[in-house]
Amino acid sequence: MADISLVRAPRANRSVGDWIGRNLFPDWRQGLLTVVVLYLLLRFVPPLFIWLLWDATWSGTRDDCVGSGGACWAFVSARWGQFIYGFYPATERWRVNVTMLLLIVTVVPLLMPRMRGRRWLVGFAVLGFPVVAYFLLYGGVMGLPVVETSRWGGLMLTLVVAITGMVGSLPLGILLALGRRSQMPAIRLFCTLFIELFRAVPLITVLFMASVMLPLFLPSGVTLDKLVRALIGVALFNGALMAEVVRGGLQAIPRGQYEAATAEGMGYWRMMLLIIMPQALRLVIPGIVNTYVAIIKDTTLVLIIGLFDLLGIVQAGIADSSWLSASVTKTGYVFAGMGFWVLCFGLSRYSVSLERRLNTGHSG
Repeated sequence: MADISLVRAPRANRSVGDWIGRNLFPDWRQGLLTVVVLYLLLRFVPPLFIWLLWDATWSGTRDDCVGSGGACWAFVSARWGQFIYGFYPATERWRVNVTMLLLIVTVVPLLMPRMRGRRWLVGFAVLGFPVVAYFLLYGGVMGLPVVETSRWGGLMLTLVVAITGMVGSLPLGILLALGRRSQMPAIRLFCTLFIELFRAVPLITVLFMASVMLPLFLPSGVTLDKLVRALIGVALFNGALMAEVVRGGLQAIPRGQYEAATAEGMGYWRMMLLIIMPQALRLVIPGIVNTYVAIIKDTTLVLIIGLFDLLGIVQAGIADSSWLSASVTKTGYVFAGMGFWVLCFGLSRYSVSLERRLNTGHSG
């Protein structure tokens, strides 16, 4: 019998040096790239943190910020209320807080893998919450004074536009994607023209059309609020983009899935609801999230039609003569950028966890 030499099993716990050699310096090319990246980090990151934190001015006025050489967080502190609530009356801001708290209480349980009563929560989130949020924010009922949408702004308006665009674009995109694949020529032609029309123009054009042209097609005496017109434009535009994302998922489903569902005696809508659409949406989660991230960033375009979102309210504060300075300008844009980054990064991280939880065996 041949002599079999025993080989010691590799250690489960490797040293830090082993990890560095295996991941950062496996060969001379990657080692060189590691050195370049470390140099760039050491060259730019410490000065950035010094400007953001160490040399920053945390309280005072513009004069206190001018000679500091750092960020002017005193400007953000002084304008914090406007950045979050826009021009919403200070005595009524509790209504915004209650709405945000209700949104968190409704959405967070839906993000959990196992949640009892999910159907009821989904029904309330889709049908009940928008109604409650509207009457809380706008008022006019139960003794709540009316706050016109022209006074809405800041982060509050950004979330209103973004959430409405997300909630409206997905079901609209699903219907358009199914319509584009329909066997009925009239429906297929209408959905195709709708998708191609809205995909071929920039969102800013859609917002202008919704703000200026839409009222011309309304019956006499009927008016739509400017914010409502903007929300309709955002939902229609992103619904067309979402339709192509969903259509890509539908095309990735094997033909055998359709045939198996038909063999079980399922009708078209039952087959789509229970068999095809869940698989298609699971495959295109990255595309859906990418569209949602674009919606969050595109909320800044509502400034063109006179609505002040987070970026717009920051720009208005920067233009104030009592705060006009280079450090205030830089700090304002950094604050707005950080706000959008938190929203987009949080959505991206959740999509990653969702993909892992719904893993269907596809590699990538």
